[in-house]
Amino acid sequence: MTIAFTFILIGLAAIIYPLRYNRFYLLNAALVIGLAYFTENYIFKINPIHFFSVKTLLLFLVFHLICINLTTFIAYGVDKHAAINNQWRIPENDLHVLEFLGGWIGAFIGQRFFNHKTSKKSFQAMYLLMIILEFLFVWFLWYYLGINRFI
Repeated sequence: MTIAFTFILIGLAAIIYPLRYNRFYLLNAALVIGLAYFTENYIFKINPIHFFSVKTLLLFLVFHLICINLTTFIAYGVDKHAAINNQWRIPENDLHVLEFLGGWIGAFIGQRFFNHKTSKKSFQAMYLLMIILEFLFVWFLWYYLGINRFI
């Protein structure tokens, strides 16, 4: 399971160019792989034969959604701290990539908790666009690629 998750996350970074330089995506990948390793070795004894089974992919989605929302929340906190201290900021595109990857709930909580990026209309419009694009992508996978057959 750990090897499968590593292949998925590193493969996404190899295919999608903005992920290569997004520090918070790398943090997310480390969290997901660490959680998979802990689960595989200490909670469940998973047979290595089930390398890319449907259960492994569903477990990956659960781990990914938990970790990406936590990572996005942390990214908003780091960006707010940098804004207060006039330090190097996180590019808005990096925040939007994290939102698109499923971290929009963490982004929403981070915006409200840190009171960050809530009044910037262009950012909020792009935030809503990322949510819509993510739902369209999931809908495309669900209906046109037949993901629902495996569940």
